[in-house]
Amino acid sequence: QVQLVESGGGLVQAGGSLRLSCTASGNIDHFDAVGWYRQAPGKQRESVALIRRGQWDYYADDVKGRFTISRDSAKNTMYLQMNSLKPEDTAVYYCRVLSTFPSRDYWGQGTQVTVSS
Repeated sequence: QVQLVESGGGLVQAGGSLRLSCTASGNIDHFDAVGWYRQAPGKQRESVALIRRGQWDYYADDVKGRFTISRDSAKNTMYLQMNSLKPEDTAVYYCRVLSTFPSRDYWGQGTQVTVSS
């Protein structure tokens, strides 16, 4: 079992920046993919940015050029730097780590990001 603890959410004005952190209780390098998802009120959870083993980093179209995903393996922590935030970025943001073999899939508890206009 791996525990994921997120931090860094909050209230920010449009155009501002936030950095989310997600610290794992285990080695994140053991997973095939680590990433960030978000869920806005009344909407389905969607992927935002992913680091995938052997593949290019993935970004949702509406965050490309504004968000950057990174990780610090020594700290078992991943980050999401969010710049030029827009009101439509308002959501609960979740981190996730997963592997196929063996099958493992863990989520953080979520952190609220609210962008005011």
